[in-house]
Amino acid sequence: MRRKVIAGNWKMHNDLKQSEDLIKSLKELLKDKSVNCDVIVCPPFTSLSEASKLVNGSIIKLGAQNMHFEDKGAFTGEVSASMLKSVGCEYVILGHSERRTIFDESDETINKKIKKALEQGLKPIFCIGETLEEREKEITKDVVMRQVEKGLEGISSEQMKKLIVAYEPVWAIGTGKTATPQQAQEVHEFIRGLISSKYGSDIAEDLVIQYGGSVKPDNASELLSQKDIDGALVGGACLKADLFMGIITNA
Repeated sequence: MRRKVIAGNWKMHNDLKQSEDLIKSLKELLKDKSVNCDVIVCPPFTSLSEASKLVNGSIIKLGAQNMHFEDKGAFTGEVSASMLKSVGCEYVILGHSERRTIFDESDETINKKIKKALEQGLKPIFCIGETLEEREKEITKDVVMRQVEKGLEGISSEQMKKLIVAYEPVWAIGTGKTATPQQAQEVHEFIRGLISSKYGSDIAEDLVIQYGGSVKPDNASELLSQKDIDGALVGGACLKADLFMGIITNA
């Protein structure tokens, strides 16, 4: 049985002090709780080093929000996989819709990042999903298929065991809109089928596929009860310890 994974993407929120306070509050809420899911926090780069110290010894795992596909070089403003490893990151979010739409990251660029992350021992949280325009054109499955095929090009079956997929319909991120549990399940099932065709049923059945898009404590239970939804990549609700804890509790 797949273990649920709840990850919080803090995006460009929280300075160092705010990051420390949020992690401390979350640790306090998790203290003495029996939690049957994995919990990941993904603070901004400036807070990763201190966050690593704070989560050490707890059930909370650390992830980053992005990385470059080169090991080093003249890439002002970028960070490498080895840099993330050096501050204690275990996971990295790659292909988030904001990276695709705002920063023009292509499927090919995301593929390079996934390969480098895996090579360096990081576990990618590989984000895919359609825009509102694409959903209205009824090409959701075409978009998702392209993102999966190009994003995972050259990734081996063994490497797939270390990867998480996050389905995030772009129209549901930060908008207050949420895909219905049935809409989300339909795409999750489709993604698992794509992985099964590419890697076999065993790999597909073990793959964790998260849902992301305005996940909150009051809708988490129904979303997470769907057969192929294995957790959540949480945005706004992860910035308040009690809300994030509510989603963890549902998981």
